[in-house]
This record gives sequence, C-alpha cells and structure tokens, in this order.
Amino acid sequence: MSTEVSPANERGGSGGGESTATVLVALGANALIAVAKGVAAVVTGSAAMAAETAHSVADTVNEVFLLTALRTSARPADREHPFGYGRARYFWALIAAGSIFVTGALYSAYEGVEALTSESHELESPVVSYVVLAVAFVLEGSSLLKGLKQTRGEAREHRQSFRRFLRTSDDPTATTVVFEDSAALVGLLLAGAGTALHQVTGSGVYDGVASLCIALLLALIAVRLGRTNMRLLTGVQADPRLVRSVLVQLGDEPEVDAVVDLLTVQLGTDQVLVCARLDLVDALTSEEVERAVVRIGRGVRDRFPDVTEVFLEPVPKDDAEVRERVRARYGDDLANRMVNEAADGLPGARPS
Repeated sequence: MSTEVSPANERGGSGGGESTATVLVALGANALIAVAKGVAAVVTGSAAMAAETAHSVADTVNEVFLLTALRTSARPADREHPFGYGRARYFWALIAAGSIFVTGALYSAYEGVEALTSESHELESPVVSYVVLAVAFVLEGSSLLKGLKQTRGEAREHRQSFRRFLRTSDDPTATTVVFEDSAALVGLLLAGAGTALHQVTGSGVYDGVASLCIALLLALIAVRLGRTNMRLLTGVQADPRLVRSVLVQLGDEPEVDAVVDLLTVQLGTDQVLVCARLDLVDALTSEEVERAVVRIGRGVRDRFPDVTEVFLEPVPKDDAEVRERVRARYGDDLANRMVNEAADGLPGARPS
C-alpha cells in the first residue's frame, strides 16, 4: 500500500518565520491606522470612526498577542512541559479573539447606542474621515494580501482548498490576520457608508447603525476565532489524512498483524502525538518485539516530520477491554473495521 502525505509534511510544515513576518506587517499597519482613525474620530465626532478606532486598537493588541504566541510556542520541551509549548500559540490566539470582542465589539456597540440615543449633530470636516478611511483601506489591504499569500501557500502545501484550510489549519496566527483584516476592510466600508449618510441626511442614526454593524461584525469574527482555538486547545486529533497515512504505514510493517487502535493529538502547530496499539506477529521473541517497536516508531517520525512523539503498545486484537474502549471512542462500525483482519479489505491490518 502507498502512504499519502502532503508536501508540507514531507518538509516538516510551514516555518514560523513567515507567520512572524505576516503578524509584524499587520501590527505596523493596524498601529498606524488606529492613530489616524482616533484623530479623525475626535475631529469629526463620528461614532462610526470611534468604533473603527476601537476596532484597530483591538487588532493592534491582537498582533502583540500573536507575536507572544509565536515566541512562547517555539520554546523547546523541558521537565515541566515534556511535550513542548506548542499549545501556547492556541491560548494566546484565544486571548486575541477575546480582545476583539471586548475591545472592539463591545465598544463599537456602545458608540452605536450612544449615537442612536443622543441628539443628532452635524459632522465636522467629514473629508478627514474619508481620507483616513481611504488610507486605512490601502494599509489593511496590504496586510491582508500578505496574510492571504501565506495561507494560500500553506493550503497548496497541504493539498487543501483555501476555505478548508482556514477551517482546519493548526496555525492560528496567519488565519487570524486574514480574518481580522477581512473584517477590517468590511468595517471601513461600513464606516464610510455611515459617515456619508450622516453627512447627506444630517441624521446621526446612520452613524449609529454603522457602529452597531461593525460591532456585530467583530462579534462574529471573535466567536469564529474563539471556537477554532478552543477546538485546538481541547486535544483535537491530527489532520485525518495524516491519521489515515500513519494507519496505512503501521499496517504495512511486517511485524504488525493488525492495528488495533490509533490515537493522535495535535500538540501544537506542526506537532502531533501518535499513540497506537498493535497486534504483533505471534512468532516474535521479546527482543524482536522491542526492536520492532523502536524501528516502527522511528519510521513513523521519519516519514511524517509533523509527528514529534510516537508511543506503541503491543496488544492482542481480540482483547475485549481494548475493543470496548475503541468502540466507545469511534463507534461500532469504525471499531470493527480497525480490529478486523485484512481479509475484510481494510487498511492497517494484515492477514493472520
């Protein structure tokens, strides 16, 4: 049987340098934009511009969180964290999602409600808002292009569509930048529309509605990013394609009679833990079992650089307790498939 693996796995995945560059570009752009929007909000008195200022401040703080995530997750394993610090990237990305909601969405909602409940007033120097929004659009667009370049490249490396990669990627830094900058461009359009309608009609209602729309947009992005990082933090399995490939490779080993159970956990970006229970050929001596386990584990790590740790346990495939645990985890159908012999036409098992 052949083992299918993506080029990204063959090379060991994407490097952290490109993610750092993407975040730094976004940090610089958002910091400049936040200052410009703040000045425009004070000069014009626009609620939508105030909401956009909060939006950019939240994005700037988020990039700091993401840089912290990249730095912390790169620390090597030690006694306290024997599997490394990979999940720290997910924690800080989750904090960034919370920052979007608290700093961006809630403040924008406050500005919107304030504009709707207070007396209308004419905008002062609305041209300032338009200039700032136009410059911000260019800067946000440049940052988004950088993020898109990285994520599209990684999607091709993993042989996934761009949309699927955004949903399943184990690197939250570049995908967070893409979502943030996409929301930023939409927010700029909303702020521009609210400012223009306020200027034309003289009613601050449109300014307030634009602020509330920006708040809703930020809340949706925050929830989307929060769910993604919570999934990664709670011990999600590795990419199913990697799992299938490891299953096939283990089943192809001459000492393996059947793969009884296979568990994988995403430890961090490009870091996977593999635990497998194998029914080994009965004729093996204890010394041959030891050597086979070492060789098989080394082979998995060499073939799949994303796999950082491999634990193999010899077990009989007809053990009732093991079968029950597999059945409880995967359901009857998959459990039966994993422990049946190769005569059933399934990968990961060999004829007895």
